Amino acid sequence: MHYWPGFGGGRIAGDAWGPTAGPLVLLQHGGGQTRHAWKRVGEKLGAAGYHAIAFDTRGHGDSDWAADGQYGQDVLVEDLKCVIAALGNRRPVLVGASMGGGTSLVAVGEDHVDATALVIVDTAPRVENAGIDNIQAFMRQKPDGFDSLTEVAAAIANYQPHRTRPRNLDGLAKNVRLGANGKYRWHWDPLLLDRKRDPVLRRERLEACARNLTLPTLLVRGGLSNVLSEEGARQFLELCPHSEYVNVTGAAHMVAGDRNDIFGNAVIDFLSRVVPIAAAPVQQAHVTHPHHEGPPGDLNDVP
Repeated sequence: MHYWPGFGGGRIAGDAWGPTAGPLVLLQHGGGQTRHAWKRVGEKLGAAGYHAIAFDTRGHGDSDWAADGQYGQDVLVEDLKCVIAALGNRRPVLVGASMGGGTSLVAVGEDHVDATALVIVDTAPRVENAGIDNIQAFMRQKPDGFDSLTEVAAAIANYQPHRTRPRNLDGLAKNVRLGANGKYRWHWDPLLLDRKRDPVLRRERLEACARNLTLPTLLVRGGLSNVLSEEGARQFLELCPHSEYVNVTGAAHMVAGDRNDIFGNAVIDFLSRVVPIAAAPVQQAHVTHPHHEGPPGDLNDVP
């Protein structure tokens, strides 16, 4: 595990796979997840020759919680910039799921980050409110904690009924923290759920970002997703006509975890063409232009 300085002084925790000389790929998880969601994908990318980094977003996993309670879109972009700087300011591929996809889209679409390619997983400017509400309900359950890992597993199974329940529950310990009172709580700061959100401003901002994209872009949707619909995916493809699209059947919102084999192969196939190993990326570096400030970060939803 590595630690890098985040925006405002907090530490960002991450894992790395693959040769350090390989093209840099930054993996950003969704709201309520941790970097461990990317483990198998990171291993696959590393074996293919990419230098993959998955890090815990502030307030998640082993990264520090925000002392000021700030978890909006803009501060997440600033954390991303800090990680890139700590890794030597190399141009990265940005791979973001859900919340991480929104961060990646804003980072590139508003010229905060000069990336070589962009992979957005099960999110877009247009998302389904019912799916967002479902995520929020899952994250809000049991605020006083779970009595056992078995109870944690049952909560996850109710949220993701399409997945096979694990026989060994030890892996679930990475997603929770054990308190002094013996209760298990989710591995994120509860203040994440206290932010004000304006879905209209979020959508308008991300639509503008999508229109600004010029780099190679891949949108991945889970075929069973209740967050990103086919209509939402089609709208993104209209906003960004040069982007590629993959629909992973049998996967829900957590695409990489549901079908990491298909997802990993799709990402590597895309990157092998646009950011090949030991060759220049398809899109050359560009000069960053002034950008508008956009709405305050605390108006963007978690997923």
